[in-house]
Amino acid sequence: MSAPAAAQGSYSPYNEGPAAALARYVHILADDPKNFDSLIGAGRSALALGDTQAAAGFFARADEVNPRSPLPQAGMGAVAVANGYPQAGLPYFKRAQQLGATPAMIACDRGLAYDLLGKQADAQSDYRTALSGADADEARRRLALSLAISGDKAGALAALSPLLAQRDAAAARTRAFVLALTGDSNGAMVAADAAMPGSWARVAPFLQRLSSLQPAQKAAAVNLGIFPDSGNTAFAYAAPTRSDATQTRNDSASATFVTSVTTDRLAAIDDLLRQPAQAAAQPTQQPAPSAPAQPSWQPAQQPSWQARPQATQLAYNASVTRQQLPAQSSLQFAPRKIWLQLASGSNAAALPSQFERIRSRDRDLFDGITGYVAKSPDRARLVIGPFRSASDADMFAADLETMNVNAFKWSNSPSDQIVPLGTE
Repeated sequence: MSAPAAAQGSYSPYNEGPAAALARYVHILADDPKNFDSLIGAGRSALALGDTQAAAGFFARADEVNPRSPLPQAGMGAVAVANGYPQAGLPYFKRAQQLGATPAMIACDRGLAYDLLGKQADAQSDYRTALSGADADEARRRLALSLAISGDKAGALAALSPLLAQRDAAAARTRAFVLALTGDSNGAMVAADAAMPGSWARVAPFLQRLSSLQPAQKAAAVNLGIFPDSGNTAFAYAAPTRSDATQTRNDSASATFVTSVTTDRLAAIDDLLRQPAQAAAQPTQQPAPSAPAQPSWQPAQQPSWQARPQATQLAYNASVTRQQLPAQSSLQFAPRKIWLQLASGSNAAALPSQFERIRSRDRDLFDGITGYVAKSPDRARLVIGPFRSASDADMFAADLETMNVNAFKWSNSPSDQIVPLGTE
């Protein structure tokens, strides 16, 4: 089927903002809960407003209605990226392409995933592709930021110039980031104050810190308002929650400058989603079931249409980016954690080559995943992890199974010596 304009990236084919579009789509869904175009449009609208949990619910419901369409998969990939889990989004985009998505349909969101992974060249290629699609303006803003992260200030400002000429407010904020990313913090604060009068004092620490971050961290900061938090445990693979995605955000003033989404607007979404659904006839609500283990691109089965789409759970895998992995050279005598064992034997020296053979089957899946050697008295184990929970480990094991790699959960004892592969 041909995709409506809203489904191809923008939240609405009409000249309206995302809040108005969401209200219109939700009113349609109150009468016709299986209206595919409205589910996709509502998902994109919620995503534009920053409510990723609601967006996930709409996209998952759309996938139930039409599982052969690439649009729900592309939407769920965008949700994963917006939540700060770029690696989790890539299998969704791949699946969307397999189902017929054109490069322009997924390039803007996939480009952001690459940016968050520190792959600026790949990101910029995708953004340029997206300039011909429905996400052209957002792709242009993201392209400017990516070029600035790469140190190309002139190219970044040139990319923004068409939008600045149109007095695009988001482009004006983006210009402040471009200046900060390329080392002009004073100019950035002036630009920020011009874009949002009176904001410079509150966002100054945010802008001044940008140039000291790593490329992937810069991308997360300027696109999502997420700063690195070295104090938290870094898990190799974890199902994200709304609180996980927001716990490392900078102060509210800086985050608002990044996203231009306020608490009042999010509360308005809740009201919009609640009212029409209550008026519609629908089955008794039940709690969302826990997600089964499955490949990362495959959506979890969702319950019947509920009054609160925010409660619908999206089961997607989330891998932390490479710069978030533990910096220490050893996890000796580690506390008990959940791992996946890929191989074992008496010869630890053979494990690096085994890990490389496994990684070569799908390097995208293993991007950001580090191998470890767990040494016990009787053997050496090749493991990956740690995982936040057994279900997260099961989800990654299911992905490995599609590559004909058998993996099983293993928990270390406090006396096990666990070291990064190659340091044993």
